[in-house]
Amino acid sequence: MARMPGMPGAPDARPGADSPEARALTAAVTRLRRALRASIRTEYPWEQLPMAQVELLQVCVEHSPVRVSELAARQRLAQSTVSGLVATMATNGLVKREVDSEDRRAAAVSATDTGRLRLAAWTRAHERRLGHALTALPDADRAALRAALPALTRLAARLEEADGGGG
Repeated sequence: MARMPGMPGAPDARPGADSPEARALTAAVTRLRRALRASIRTEYPWEQLPMAQVELLQVCVEHSPVRVSELAARQRLAQSTVSGLVATMATNGLVKREVDSEDRRAAAVSATDTGRLRLAAWTRAHERRLGHALTALPDADRAALRAALPALTRLAARLEEADGGGG
């Protein structure tokens, strides 16, 4: 069976696809996300928001009101998946779904005050956890991370542009 580009184990002809920097950054980001997720669940057991809901809530806070179709496009998810997530989040009081004022056939989703407070608490918990880990690092490592932040922000923007996203 032939492997398709972009599939695990498939060769990739794009420049830089096999670069050591890309592999190292992928490994570091993956490990950082996993460690942060695990530590938050351990240190802040009250936090039960699934990542998919957190990410949708972030978009709703940044872009309210937002259509379900736009949420799906921004998150690269099927519209039916987003509709299910929105329904769960609405039941939990995190978002409200209303008729879109510009297109009465479409639903517009907005974060509720509860959703905004929950997202703010989630963000503070993550910032606290990262803050504690950062203070345990040597000064040189903290300085290197601080210096890398603008480049990481530009890298994220580049990835969003390449994907056609604005998330």
